[in-house]
Amino acid sequence: MVRDRVLRAVFGFLIRRRVVSIGTKYYPTNDREREYVEMINYTHTMLLEVEKAHITTQNIFQNVLKEVGTGNIPENRRFLELKPAENDVNEYALLSNIIMGSDRYLYVEIFQKNREIIEDFVDLIKEENGQIVEKSDSEIVSRLLSKNDAIRVSIELIRLGIEREIDVRAAVGMTGAAAIERSINLNREIGETSGIGFTKLGGEFAIVFSSKIGKLEGTPVVYDNYLFIDAIDSTKFISENGRDRLVEIMNEIKSFIQNDCKGKIEGYRVGGDDLIANLPTKDAALRAGIDSAWHALNNGARLRIGVGKSRREAGERAQMADNIKIWNNSPVMVFDLADGIYAYYVPSEFTRAVVGFLSEKTGHVIFIFIFVFLLTLIGWNLMGRDLGGYVLGGWELGVFAVILALLYAVTR
Repeated sequence: MVRDRVLRAVFGFLIRRRVVSIGTKYYPTNDREREYVEMINYTHTMLLEVEKAHITTQNIFQNVLKEVGTGNIPENRRFLELKPAENDVNEYALLSNIIMGSDRYLYVEIFQKNREIIEDFVDLIKEENGQIVEKSDSEIVSRLLSKNDAIRVSIELIRLGIEREIDVRAAVGMTGAAAIERSINLNREIGETSGIGFTKLGGEFAIVFSSKIGKLEGTPVVYDNYLFIDAIDSTKFISENGRDRLVEIMNEIKSFIQNDCKGKIEGYRVGGDDLIANLPTKDAALRAGIDSAWHALNNGARLRIGVGKSRREAGERAQMADNIKIWNNSPVMVFDLADGIYAYYVPSEFTRAVVGFLSEKTGHVIFIFIFVFLLTLIGWNLMGRDLGGYVLGGWELGVFAVILALLYAVTR
């Protein structure tokens, strides 16, 4: 949409960062999703590109190797690109991960019925903290803690199947239906060959095996997901609202992180203006961060937030927020995505009012522009004319038009 592109270009110029999106186009299907979508659109929260991610098939495969663990993906693998990834960040997919969480459905299928091996698969999935949703003599639908866990477990299942000369097909999806559909699409591409299908950054990919797999040497890769939160200009906030109010807000954020996001607070002093928390997953850290930013803003405080794999990395990203502003600092959360760095920026109340006016009253904006332009043009054409002893300087009608335009904008 032209209006959206113009808005993103204008604010990209002011913030000096590329604006990927303003608000979201995500379509909510339940109360939780609706709450997040309404908040993002109400606050006109912007997704900014701080350092561009280089999204290529090779980078994605290397990233999968790193996240799943090299020892968990045998050398006789074959990576396939079924649908290329978008060379840009998809705000819809990012928000979906934050709202829905990192858990994924795993669909497993064998091409001939064998209850014995299916029961062995079920036992292995349960050992990996997976939940069995449905099963038959040839299929399993299960739920695992993350996409990486699902890929790792799938490869182990494929190894067990090939040992018994049984091909195993697996696919990962946000829902059981999505995983099954992905398996069907993969079957069209590679036939009845052992492999696993999954998505990454808007693309569809597969890891395929055509020969026996040795015992996997790797262990589950565990990442820390640190969240660094710091109140912006806390001295001014305390002078205006009192220290007790800041303590109350920080305690509410601390409680939310611990109870709702299952995070562990590692650094917080009562009365302080910052805290460090370790979250079980990255999407939980992002959700805790954006929720905290909105909650603090609703109570008159502004936060700078960083998400990283270490305390230092999270702190450094929080510091990057200082340079992401139009005039004064607004709430910002900085995080990595693929090999790039991105940020959620919550505009000030004045900026939100401007965005809302430009978004909802485009026709009025065009009318005001044409009105000011025409009066200014007329003024310059009449420059030097004598009007009863007063000589026009050429600028008077332009100023008059701006004043009328402001009065129009305020009173509409």
